[in-house]
This record gives sequence, C-alpha cells and structure tokens, in this order.
Amino acid sequence: MAKDKTIYTCSECGGTSPKWLGKCPHCNAWNTLIESAAESSSPVKNRFASLAKASEVMPLSDIEATDMARTPTGHEELDRVLGGGIVEGGVVLIGGDPGIGKSTLLLQALDSLQRTGLSTLYVTGEESGAQVALRARRLGLDGSQVKVLAEIQLEKILATLEASKPAIAVIDSIQTVYSDQLTSAPGSVAQVRECAAHLTRAAKSSGVCIVLVGHVTKEGALAGPRVLEHMVDTVLYFEGDTHSSFRLVRAIKNRFGAVNEIGVFAMTEKGLKGVTNPSAIFLSQHSEPVPGSCVMVTLEGTRPMLVEIQALVDNGGPSPRRLSVGLDRDRLAMLLAVLHRHAGVACMDQDVFVNAVGGVRISEPAADLAVMLAITSSLRGRPLPKGFIAFGEVGLAGEVRPAPRGQERLKEAAKLGFSVAVVPKANAPKKAIEGLTIHAVERVEQAMEVVRSLA
Repeated sequence: MAKDKTIYTCSECGGTSPKWLGKCPHCNAWNTLIESAAESSSPVKNRFASLAKASEVMPLSDIEATDMARTPTGHEELDRVLGGGIVEGGVVLIGGDPGIGKSTLLLQALDSLQRTGLSTLYVTGEESGAQVALRARRLGLDGSQVKVLAEIQLEKILATLEASKPAIAVIDSIQTVYSDQLTSAPGSVAQVRECAAHLTRAAKSSGVCIVLVGHVTKEGALAGPRVLEHMVDTVLYFEGDTHSSFRLVRAIKNRFGAVNEIGVFAMTEKGLKGVTNPSAIFLSQHSEPVPGSCVMVTLEGTRPMLVEIQALVDNGGPSPRRLSVGLDRDRLAMLLAVLHRHAGVACMDQDVFVNAVGGVRISEPAADLAVMLAITSSLRGRPLPKGFIAFGEVGLAGEVRPAPRGQERLKEAAKLGFSVAVVPKANAPKKAIEGLTIHAVERVEQAMEVVRSLA
C-alpha cells in the first residue's frame, strides 16, 4: 500500500506548505505547521464518508429517540461514572498519571465483561503480551479469556477489530498508535488526531465500544490535541496520589450520562476495588471532637459525600501565610475578610492553614461556611459539638446562600449518624429529618451565635 502524500498546514491561518518550516510563509507565525494527510485529487471515496450519513431535514419532535442500551462492566463505581455501563458504538477516553491504575482497572473490567459472555480485545502498545499476562496473574484473573494484541500500527488494529468483532476493545494507549498515512512519530499531534478519528469511525460503523487510554502532561491535562476530547463520547480522569491507596475516577464529559460523576476505588493487592461508602475515607477518626475540625457535605455529581475540613490558626509573623490544600486559596483569603468584617473574628496577624482530609478537591462554594467555622474553632481553641455538620455559600455581604440539593445532603448526614446541622435558611427541610437537629441561618454572625450556644 503506497503512502498518501502529506502536507503541512498552519494552525493559525490555514495556509499550507509541502514541507515543514519553522515559520509559516503565509502569516509568519512560528512553529504552527502541523503535518496532515493531503486530500487526493482522484475521485475516490473519502475515508470518513461513513460518518456523514445522508439524512433529511426533520422537526425535532418527529425524530425517534430511544435510550441507549447499556452493558454493566461488573464494577459498580465504574458504571456510575460511565452513566450505567458501556454503550454500543461509544468511544471512551480515560486519562491519568503514570502508575495510577488505568491499565489495571480496564483489564479487570474486560475480564468481568468476558466472563459474562462478551467478546473483548485488549490492544497494548506499551507492554508485551507476556507483561499483560503477568499483571493478570497478580490481579488473580486466572484463566482469563481476554484476547490480547500487542500492536501499534493502526491499520493492523483496524483489521483485527474487523475480523474479531469484539463487543469492547481497549487501546492502551492512543499515543503509541501510528498510521502509515503519516510520516510523523507516534504521539505527535497529527498521529493522535488521525488515529483517534479512524478508531472513532470504526466504533460508530461496527458498534464496538472502544476505550482509549490517554497520556497526561506534567500539568495534568490530557496530552495531544484538545480536539481528541471533542471527538470522543466520554472523557474520564483518573485522579489520586500514587502514595495513597485511594483513587478517584471523574467524568468530565459524557454524552450518555451525567457529568461530574465520581467513582471511588481502593488499590489492593488484587487490583482496584470499588468503595461503596466513600465518606468514611474523607472523615478522620477522632475519638473526641478536636478544635479546627468541621464536617461538610459536598456534592460530586449525584452523590453526596461527607468531607472533613481542618483548619489550623497559628501565630504568624509580619506577613502571615494563607495556605489551603484541596480548596481555592483565593477564596480562603476572601472568607477571612468576610469573617473579620461581619463576624468580628480577626486573623490578620495569624497563619491560616486549611485542608480537605483525604486528598479530595472541593471546588463548590458550599464549603464556605464549614471553612469559616473550622477557622473560628481553631482560633478560639474550642472544638465544635460532636456529630456536627455545616454547609452553605457565604457572600461578601455576610449572607449565607443556599447550596444545591440540600435535602439530599442532610439525609446523607443523618444516615451516617450526624445529629446537629447548621445550614442556610433556604435549605431547611419542611419535614423534620429523624435524628438530625437543624439550625437554619441567614448570616455568618447567626451561624457563630448558634455554634457558641451549642458549645
């Protein structure tokens, strides 16, 4: 098979050049020429023609819409993030740091699907078949019938997919695959984009579900062109500290389900196991309440989770430090200003350290009230009452704003044995929740008075 001609296209102005140049001859931009396959002048069928099926213009109400059938992977936490399971013809991109557990989780999922009678294929470009088999032995997957192909050439992978017709195929990883149509090295922008487009076309035309494993940059973003994330149906991020036994899988994009869902896994000797009650991870086990600790209920997708917010206020020097782990540092500075102005709690000459226990990142503003109460508790040296939770957004005027889906947060806290809650007035339930005393507040100073009265 003869190689197709390649041209170099400027990503800034769209101009083309027959060879690579450091500076675009059209717009004079530097390092913008990217290799791409040249379109042939002969009247041959375009290789992406099957993706653009002919259809008539129809009103939205006349289009027949059916829910996509889902196949559970056998791992409840992974199914939660995927929206219920794998979808026929779906393309999933999963990225994460090296050694975080991407290949381990996918090998376990393939084995579970294979044991239900589905045909599976694991394409590895980074390891040999023997290395994959050794990992399977370590994970206790004895007698696994998952088919393994050690290959990085795109055309051979597509031929294997066409011949074996698996229900699900894993490509580990997309950065190692190359196409003969391009001369650039595997992992380059052109190769990643071209290979992903071909694999997406194969998934849509044949109905096979394809999972692409993606590398990440040192900043934590998926390597390669951003168009890769637009091309696929679902984007998952594998998060967590490699020194910790817990991993989080977060859905950033999902055409077949809710985004911002989170799955929690624990790394064991036998691979990754789903954690059904993740709140237990993010709560420190104190025998008695300690100063500077406040529990809040955060929302990850559809799942309410209890997280402990810890604060330490200590004597600072002429330029006190403000440090937060798992929370926005700029928001911490704002909350300290609100705390001083509206509640009379001054920390101008104090070092303030705030931490979300368990390595979880909290991006929602519902953590504001818990952070302020934890800081006040540490500054005064008085612990909050036992079984105490708080959540709510705090505005610059000192008002406590409601958090979304407050009823579910309170029910989750009551289920785990918490007995006292300080919440925004708009989140106060109309019906009492058994075992939970709720104090609804409108302003920060009211929340401080309630806590002083409880202590």
